Amino acid sequence: MAVYELYSKRQKRLSATDEDVFQYHDIPTKLRVQIIHILNRSLGNEEQFYGYGAVQGAYKYIVETIREETGLFYLLPSNYRSTYKHYDELWIFLTDVADSSQCLDVVEVAFRVVNTLVRRDGYLGRRNGNAVADEAVSDLNIRFRENAVGYQFVDNELIRIDSELIHAEAVKPALRLLNSREYAGPQEEFLSAYDHYREGKNKEALNDCLKAFESTMKAICDKRGWTYKPGDTAKALIDVLYAEGLVPPFWQNQFASLRGLLESSIPTGRNKQSGHGQGATPTTVPDHMAAYMLHMTASTLVFLTTAEQNLP
Repeated sequence: MAVYELYSKRQKRLSATDEDVFQYHDIPTKLRVQIIHILNRSLGNEEQFYGYGAVQGAYKYIVETIREETGLFYLLPSNYRSTYKHYDELWIFLTDVADSSQCLDVVEVAFRVVNTLVRRDGYLGRRNGNAVADEAVSDLNIRFRENAVGYQFVDNELIRIDSELIHAEAVKPALRLLNSREYAGPQEEFLSAYDHYREGKNKEALNDCLKAFESTMKAICDKRGWTYKPGDTAKALIDVLYAEGLVPPFWQNQFASLRGLLESSIPTGRNKQSGHGQGATPTTVPDHMAAYMLHMTASTLVFLTTAEQNLP
């Protein structure tokens, strides 16, 4: 089914003052249910809960840990207590709790258990516990990304994406700087790159990175009245920006390598990974490569737009 760019979405982007590609304060029901499915596959489902003492112990540990840390005797109201066991208590609480931080508490504790107990040889009769645990953590992080919720499970704890320096210093400033009429095209392409990344479409993400890069340079040229050809690609546009003094002459020595970086970083990453025919064997763009290119694009856009703002 096609996804439509509705009027309300466009207006939200144009009016936002602190735009971000992730949100942190709402854990949608869809994501909560997806997390339950992941835990059912890795930690044990309802049938396995009643058939294996180790699974009962795992859910008991999670529930009792959350009870104690949140200062509750039970996670559910009194009318549930006589009927529901730890398995159901956890799922109902995870699905219904309004406080997103408490929901995230459950996720972190549960996946710490996955990351330790599930890896033990023989848990649920398995001999591939490490693979099951690794897949569960990977699936969790993919679901966070797909739902545009800015958390990842890393080194046995949940972290906010904007806790990473590059996100705070590059991605968010890039979005703010592009949030104006003259940069509407690059902003749309940069956000589209993140949309593709969240959906696992990494080749498309790299393509949109290059589009945002080139569109930003064209927008700067239009804003300043600098001449370029409509069909100019990244290298030709960089030539224009240097010729017009976007980097002051007295900084040229310090920025001697910048031209090479701008010419080779984003275009090369896109060209080698997704820009040309892939041949008989399909190419795969790994997540870490796509994330790196997104961050590199953000940093470059911040540099270009800030440099333009500081011109006389």
